Amino acid sequence: MAADRVDSVVQYGPPLMLADAKAVAQAAEDYARERGWPMVIAVVDSACQLLLLHRMDQAQLGSIRVSLQKAETAVAFRRPTAVFQEALGQGGSHLRLLAMDNLMPLEGGLPLLCNGAVAGGIGVSGMQSDQDALVALAGAAALTAVQRQPVR
Repeated sequence: MAADRVDSVVQYGPPLMLADAKAVAQAAEDYARERGWPMVIAVVDSACQLLLLHRMDQAQLGSIRVSLQKAETAVAFRRPTAVFQEALGQGGSHLRLLAMDNLMPLEGGLPLLCNGAVAGGIGVSGMQSDQDALVALAGAAALTAVQRQPVR
């Protein structure tokens, strides 16, 4: 998966399975824990339905909804939420993004791709948005590793 952009022609695919969501969340938590970052990690399927919500000890309660919205945004728009944060930084007509329902324009949400199709998304919240994004990338990398394992 390209970390910076996902082409809008990418199709939705079969949804992630719970085992995949667990692997993604565990990798994200491991990365965050190594850095002392208390995070909330949400993983949704390709229909934006919650598969797993993982709140680390001492993570702020406000991050629960934010992480879910980041994951949903990444799937609904088939692109990282950083795209929206960057657009807001440009100001002008991009500020209309703030009026969109169910859009979380903060870095830390990524679509999760399986075989080139959107299978789900990860959203992370708890620190600065660039730190949230690093944790999300660590989680997404775990899905890539799981896909490389032989099917049994």
